[in-house]
Amino acid sequence: MNPIVSLLIKGGRVIDPASGMDQEPADVLVLEGKIARVGCDLPAPAGARVVDASGRIVAPGLVDMHVHLREPGYEHKETIATGTRAAAMGGITSLVCMPNTDPPADNPGTLAWIAARARETGAARVWPAGCITKGRRGEELAEMASLAAAGAVAFSDDGFPVARAGVMRRALEYAGSLGRVVISHCEDPDLAGGGVMHEGYWSTVLGLVGMPAAAEEVMVAREIILARLTGQRVHLAHLSTGLSAAMVRRAREEGLPVTAEVTPHHLALSDAAVAGYDTSTKVNPPLRPQEDVEALRQALAGGVVQVIASDHAPHAAQEKEQDFDQVPFGISGVETMLPVVATVLVKSGLLAWSRALAAMTVKPARILGLPVGTLEPGALADITLIDPELEMVVDRDRFVSLGHNSPFHGWKLSGWPVMTIVGGEIVMDGRQLLS
Repeated sequence: MNPIVSLLIKGGRVIDPASGMDQEPADVLVLEGKIARVGCDLPAPAGARVVDASGRIVAPGLVDMHVHLREPGYEHKETIATGTRAAAMGGITSLVCMPNTDPPADNPGTLAWIAARARETGAARVWPAGCITKGRRGEELAEMASLAAAGAVAFSDDGFPVARAGVMRRALEYAGSLGRVVISHCEDPDLAGGGVMHEGYWSTVLGLVGMPAAAEEVMVAREIILARLTGQRVHLAHLSTGLSAAMVRRAREEGLPVTAEVTPHHLALSDAAVAGYDTSTKVNPPLRPQEDVEALRQALAGGVVQVIASDHAPHAAQEKEQDFDQVPFGISGVETMLPVVATVLVKSGLLAWSRALAAMTVKPARILGLPVGTLEPGALADITLIDPELEMVVDRDRFVSLGHNSPFHGWKLSGWPVMTIVGGEIVMDGRQLLS
């Protein structure tokens, strides 16, 4: 990237959850790709580009810790180039790419290839996760030390659970010794039993095989117990049930090193959305009943769940144009994460902007140990400008992502990003990509 030498963002509402700042009007000065100053009535250096941020929120660039970029191996679904450009359209400046590629990121060579490809084609920062086990088969630990040395910021077999408790115990211990967190896909495959949606009223009405909430909950309980046993950190991906959130609450009250994330779709949609057999509502974990949705919202508002992550899982159009029980799981989420959160949680009054932004900036950055997610002087100049009043109708046919599988198609959402800055370079301006 080629950062602008100097950039002055003037007169916006600057919200930096990392420092507790929420001030309007305020200015942000960027020099040589880094935050130089934040304050009021800052003078513009000679030759600086000045951006009028009146009526805009100026926030740290969003950090999405759960994204499937698909490359290498599944370029018909997404590539690093298209996925990061879609992320930039969503105000995301940093993302963690999951290792369920082909070949899987269970070796340093694949991680090095991903990193090089991201440098060549990426429009946002890409932080790769390495596999927990070889081939994501859940049997033998990957060479975790080599993966960490090659740049893995976390370990996950996401898409597959690590079914054997002894393997997960050793994974937590090794990851902890390396200063990395394990991201767990909480699913008991025996209980899940080939289900395609939540097991309950709607699965019965629709005649679809259900996946009980217990399939997630027993694994959440196991991971919490293993965190207690080992003293090591575990991060629980895409929580979907109220009982899961309650167990996390208890674990955190005990001081256990457990963190968790929730997706926008699990905060906005219930299993009733599947009623029309819309294949874009097929996700894993599945959409749950409204009481679970409400419990997750309260867990996020109360700080029990720290992170909002998209679980961006794009698929080619033809893959989602099959019978419901045949299509793959997944939602294309990076382009709509922010406005869904802004509309469903902020506009409704459940979350203040500062709390919502913390869950998409500093909280994931700190869990992963990344040097992003803040506007403090000296930090990388990754910045997102948000128009809280901008309303647009979601049109999946206009997505930059190759995956158009969105259940939010046709929704009117507010709070869209209007400028994305990565390392001082403006990559999206006025809802248009610049490269």
